[in-house]
Amino acid sequence: MTESPALSIEHLVVLYGASVAVDGVSMTADASKVTALLGPNGAGKTTTIEVACGLRAATSGTVRLLGSEPGTRAVSQRIGVMLQQGGLYPTARPLEWLNYLANLYTNHADPSELLELVGIDPSTRTTTRRLSGGEQQRVKLAAALLPNPEFLILDEPTAGLDPLARRNLLEALAARRDSGTSILLTTHQLSDVETLADHVVVIAGGHVIAEGTVAELTGANDAMSFTGPPRLDLARLAGSLPSNFRAEELRPGYYIVHGPPSPQVMAAIATWCAEQGVMATDLAVGRRTLEQIVIDAGSDQS
Repeated sequence: MTESPALSIEHLVVLYGASVAVDGVSMTADASKVTALLGPNGAGKTTTIEVACGLRAATSGTVRLLGSEPGTRAVSQRIGVMLQQGGLYPTARPLEWLNYLANLYTNHADPSELLELVGIDPSTRTTTRRLSGGEQQRVKLAAALLPNPEFLILDEPTAGLDPLARRNLLEALAARRDSGTSILLTTHQLSDVETLADHVVVIAGGHVIAEGTVAELTGANDAMSFTGPPRLDLARLAGSLPSNFRAEELRPGYYIVHGPPSPQVMAAIATWCAEQGVMATDLAVGRRTLEQIVIDAGSDQS
């Protein structure tokens, strides 16, 4: 029996007046997995997350979080949220703030232990507004972990962290995932995604343009990739390749030839492109980076 996803979004649309922020996003986040939501600035990531955790209403579409509608008290008791903006009371000390938030949850973790977990001294008398940006991020993460969440939503969790703190945070999130917590995160730190994510969803212009594991999106090590016009006929190319090779259009205009690179195969790709009357660009051997995918996503929408 297949386990239901922790988060299911179908045909989500969010309008800001006449402006379309999210345009038909459909995606899932599996239970006990880390799902990364990637895309250029303005792609609709934060808006999608705000709807998913019940902070913003959808214009249309369906969102189910832990089997229920987001924003209800029953769901809010079971999730932790760390947004890119807000989440701190500027004149409160970290422990004061977490003790206050703990009163909102029936089954909360120990605030002092959480602060120690993220590297903040619970006895500090420094107010949150006087903490460094990285320290503020740590307090916000501790607050997100307060309800012992079944589902954790993180918007740019490693922003402002030094390398050691970033590594410790990633290890802590991996441990949470391994203990059964479902995690949805957005980040521009793509190495974090390669380290942590089980599934990746890429959005641009308010809609999903690609999804899969990191390996599926970037291509295998034994592969060649190139870009060109979308929906080219790959049948003739497949016929000119060795029998153990496979060609596919991974996303519109982005093609992968799976198999060990060689001068002969590269020549076959170039010959096929000439026969199609197209100029293959970005012809590369080996993996395509997530950075390239996100950059191309932004370029395609501009």
